[in-house]
Amino acid sequence: MATIPVAQPYSPEAMTELERAQMLARRYHADFVDLKNFRIQHELFKRVPVDIMFRYNFVPLEQLDGKLAIAVADPSKLMVIDEISGLLGTRIVTRVATLSQITDLLKKTEQSQRVLDEASEGLAFDVLTSEDNPDENISIEKLTADDDISPIIRLVDTTIFTALERRASDIHLETFDDSLLVKYRIDGVLQQAMAPIAREHHQTILSRIKVMSELDIAERRVPQDGRFRVRYKGRLIDFRVSIMPTVHGENAVLRVLDKESMSEKFKNLSLDVVGFGEEDLRRFRRYIKEPYGMVLVTGPTGSGKTTTLYAALNEIKSEEDKIITIEDPVEYQIRGITQIPVNEKKGLTFARGLRSILRHDPDKILVGEIRDAETAQIAINSALTGHLVFTTVHANNVVDVLGRFLNMGVEPYNFVSALNCILAQRLVRQVCEFCVRDVHYSDAELVENGLIPEEWRGVSFREGTGCIECGGTGYRGRSAIHELLELDDEIREMLLEKKPGSEIRKKAKQKGMHFLRDSALERVRAGITTLREINKVTFIETGR
Repeated sequence: MATIPVAQPYSPEAMTELERAQMLARRYHADFVDLKNFRIQHELFKRVPVDIMFRYNFVPLEQLDGKLAIAVADPSKLMVIDEISGLLGTRIVTRVATLSQITDLLKKTEQSQRVLDEASEGLAFDVLTSEDNPDENISIEKLTADDDISPIIRLVDTTIFTALERRASDIHLETFDDSLLVKYRIDGVLQQAMAPIAREHHQTILSRIKVMSELDIAERRVPQDGRFRVRYKGRLIDFRVSIMPTVHGENAVLRVLDKESMSEKFKNLSLDVVGFGEEDLRRFRRYIKEPYGMVLVTGPTGSGKTTTLYAALNEIKSEEDKIITIEDPVEYQIRGITQIPVNEKKGLTFARGLRSILRHDPDKILVGEIRDAETAQIAINSALTGHLVFTTVHANNVVDVLGRFLNMGVEPYNFVSALNCILAQRLVRQVCEFCVRDVHYSDAELVENGLIPEEWRGVSFREGTGCIECGGTGYRGRSAIHELLELDDEIREMLLEKKPGSEIRKKAKQKGMHFLRDSALERVRAGITTLREINKVTFIETGR
């Protein structure tokens, strides 16, 4: 009878996977490691061949005085551990983790070049034509039957697959004299996706992308734009492709447009989730509910302007109003709103589309972007004649917007009269909640960041150390920061008199306006982002 309690833990039904792993660690005098909370050394991962990690189900943890510490699920397999030691040419220190944690980690750190050596059925895509016919699937094998190119096809497929798995918004292929680099833009920052690819594969990879995008393979001297669609996990995902010739060959950028996934999110999208400060949110909501005028959002490419405008439309749409948008392209579809895609090849420009929209009796109009004087003039006239117009323009801040419009040749009085408000926006990366820790800065560091030590001395700054969930960056996801300029009579007069931007900003501050830096520092104080991150997108101002 005394042997029963000892035998019981060995029964798989009697304990969880975690308990079994802890029991094995005690039995074989090895340390147990919880990989969820373990900080992975990414450089170490790069040095150990991925195929060996997959074959023997282990992950490297750290280098210790000429020995390599690894996590395995079963430390009793001494022959396997000896084999790993022989293959890696180093002595091994064994630690124990659960098999599911090891497997999850391997899936997330799998390098794309592994697929060049192995066929991988799970990464196959159905590539669809630009005719948007979801029933007509053109498989990769149908596009080319050349066996010699199949490893390249698998590499391109894997690059796309991994980008989707890692939440990338863009895939960049950059050509150099000796290699081709593949990078992902994740949370607004470029990260190298894999080891550099040999230069001789460059043209084959670019040709593969051109075939998928239905572009001219023979043309290598002028830019080309195209698009393709893939089916991934049951969803249709669009890719916008831009090919650009450089001194070393062609570069490519693939923009990921996951419309179906975003459409689900956009059903419940509101300004509450965009990241506004409480006071700015209250004021902005007032302007988007005005009967007419222009709501202008400004910021660089990829700063979330379109998302903010979609959120605004989502809040104000009703069955009583007709809302029409013209966009290039229509990135996300919102039910209850008429959305028109620009098609310049066929002659449908912003200006031409906007003129047609006005003949459809809209109440509210969204113009994706104002790029030229004609579009600007029509949008302003629409705002002055009883329509509420939402639009975007590229400018550094709210004060620089007038200069952008004047350069287009717009009449200043009409423009200023039409404006309700100008919103400037940027995106900052959020601290990864999986590896966050508290950090304290010295007075000297606070001053260096433009902060007054007396106000910030007791603040705990939250920063991510880097983990597998955030790819070692310490950041995961993004949040918006804003500055909102309200156009009252005094500000309008200053704009018309072409007063210096510094004077307008000073007057706006007296009226209670919060600038981008103020909004960014609020996010830091709330522990959402870091000083290092906000210094990348806003100017450090002394004397705070």
